[in-house]
Amino acid sequence: MNLEEYFKRIGFHGSYEKLDLETLKLIHKQHIMSIPFENLSIHCGERIVMDLEVIFNKIVRSGRGGWCLENNSLFGWVLREMGYNTTTLGSKVFNSTINDFGPNDTHLINKVVIDGKAYIADVSFGVSSQVWEPLELISGKDQPQAAGVFRLIEKGDFWVLEKTGRKPEVVNPEFAKSSLVNRKETKQIYCFSLVPREADHFFETNHTLQTDPSSLFTNKSICSLQTPAGFRALIGWTYSEVTYKPEEGVDVFNMKDIPDEEIEQF
Repeated sequence: MNLEEYFKRIGFHGSYEKLDLETLKLIHKQHIMSIPFENLSIHCGERIVMDLEVIFNKIVRSGRGGWCLENNSLFGWVLREMGYNTTTLGSKVFNSTINDFGPNDTHLINKVVIDGKAYIADVSFGVSSQVWEPLELISGKDQPQAAGVFRLIEKGDFWVLEKTGRKPEVVNPEFAKSSLVNRKETKQIYCFSLVPREADHFFETNHTLQTDPSSLFTNKSICSLQTPAGFRALIGWTYSEVTYKPEEGVDVFNMKDIPDEEIEQF
């Protein structure tokens, strides 16, 4: 495991001697543009483990992607190797079915402190909730990015990440009511505390998410990658190309179902 291999994987060729915010932003964006959020291992009969060397070999050397427990673990290692002041945190994802946050920390994120200011780095939420750059840990501040306006709200002993997006414009009428299209202008994404976590905090979650029959990840194969204009995603057999058009106040969804014989092309 070494930084040079990781930087080659994400296409980063700059200097990383200066541990400033600009370098962090650049590496964060290069990661999400190069490494997919995906759970394909589950559907290929592979076991996902929270072992950094295994994750490094999978994502960096084998050119794969991973879910948050892999991607953000790897990114945290990268930041620590570079010399950033980095802390692993756990977060609870908002569940629209119960209209509340889940009971357990199922999403791993990283806090980075630079010149006395704290930022949340998250390179692996995927699709339209993916931040392209770290978010400053300051309550109530609008932080506009490509996908919309993100906000971190302090609520006592925990923080909430929310996003205000744009109106979805679905090109294909048959997908107008698809659950893949978010229709809430402002939505909560996850909440988290600032209690530092170690990898073993997520071991049980890592097992449950890939074995529980009710888990989203066992029920659907997911692969998404951010693009300079939006993102591409293959969820189950539905392929989406989403283009952000902030100047028009819309996100354009171009969606189609992929036949079995064409699935490998995606």
